[in-house]
Parts: sequence; C-alpha cells; structure tokens
Amino acid sequence: MSLRKTFATPLVGVRLLLTLVACGGCAGAKRFMYEGFDRDEWQQPERVVATLALAPGDRVADVGAGGGYFTLPLAEAVGETGRVIAVDIEADMVEYVLGRAKKRGLTQVEGIVASETDTGLLPGSVDLIFVSNTFHHLPDPSSYFARIRRALRPKGRVAIIEVPSGSFPKGHDTSPELIHEQMQVAGFRLAERHESLERQSFQIFVPRD
Repeated sequence: MSLRKTFATPLVGVRLLLTLVACGGCAGAKRFMYEGFDRDEWQQPERVVATLALAPGDRVADVGAGGGYFTLPLAEAVGETGRVIAVDIEADMVEYVLGRAKKRGLTQVEGIVASETDTGLLPGSVDLIFVSNTFHHLPDPSSYFARIRRALRPKGRVAIIEVPSGSFPKGHDTSPELIHEQMQVAGFRLAERHESLERQSFQIFVPRD
C-alpha cells in the first residue's frame, strides 16, 4: 500500500472503482486515487512550491511520492542542475513517477523504493525533505524523522503538509500540534507555519542546533 490515500467523495469513489476495474489495478489508477478530480483546487501545488522558495541546484526528497503529484513540479523548481528523489514504499509507483518524469524530459528525477521505517536516503544528500499527506501513515513518526534527519544537508528543512484532526477521511489526519510535538522529539524545531491551504496544515521544520 502506498504512503498516500484518497480524499474521494462518494461519486469519485464510484469513478475510481470503474477506473480500477478498467486498469486492473494499474499505477495510473492508483495515481487517480491519490489525486481525484479536483485536487489542484484545494492542494494549490504552485503556491506550495513557490512557498518553499527552492533554488536551482537544490536537492529534494519527496517522501511518499505516490503518483508524483508534487515530484514533477518540485523537479521543475530545482531545474536541470537540481535533483528530486521520489521516495515511496511501492515499487510500481516509483517506476510510474520515473516514467512520467522521462516523458516530460525531467532527467533530474530519481527514485527510491523505501520501507515503512527507512527512506533509504544517503546522509547529507538533500536540502529539503517534502512530506505531503503521509505523516499519518508513519507508525512511529518521531523515530522516523530522527533517522531521516541524517539525510539533510546543512541548513536543510523538512516540509510537512497534512490534513488536520477532525477532517475527512477519519484516520487520515494529524493535528499540527501533534506533528509539532513529534518533530520536537525527533530533534527539530518549527521554522515556519503557513496558513495558505484551506484543508491542510503546512509546517516547515529545521534541525535544532
């Protein structure tokens, strides 16, 4: 099971079922499950990427990349001299993202098939770890991010976007306060909190000195 889940309405759920039947469980159907029909309206990917203020040449890990919804715009933001690593626990999704990147000429995209407890990122390999709609799937977030901290370069950051508690669907949400608490335990401090997303919290953390 991928790190991402759907936010589908009942109608979208019916359409998803039909898509899954037609595709036989293909990666394209999984991508639809993650994105639905209207994700751009509430996720605002362009605004999110702009807020991250990435520079050409930056290296980014998209942890829980799913179908590459954020991977590709992140790759465009860092340019040909940068690198974006699509990290997911499902090999077919990583392959799917790499295929999409290749079609768009984004040679700066790589992939890692991770485990539920380890991203496989090398020490000191990335400037930003980007985590969207994934935090609630982690069995032990504080330990996970304590390990992932080693992958950051100096002045590295972790950006976490998540559905807040009490939102739909149940079980796929985490309050920003709990995220903050878990990140503190993992050795991070809150650097930025953005209120630009109507349905989600958007926080950026940096390692504590």
